[in-house]
Amino acid sequence: MMLDADLARIRAHRNNIHRYRRLLLTNLSELERQFIERRLAEELSSLAALTAETFPIAFWHSQGSPAAASLAAEP
Repeated sequence: MMLDADLARIRAHRNNIHRYRRLLLTNLSELERQFIERRLAEELSSLAALTAETFPIAFWHSQGSPAAASLAAEP
């Protein structure tokens, strides 16, 4: 089923995001930090796109931003 595959991809992106955020809390060289920050940004972007594609109905916060965007930004 397509939804199951999409949910698995969403979980994979979320797991990667959590892993990269944990890595950023460790002692890294500047080059390593830049690489991980770039990968984190890519994962966040991919998660946002996949979430919007999988769940096209947006729920809005009172501030006027989509709820999915605020969820992706949580630490």
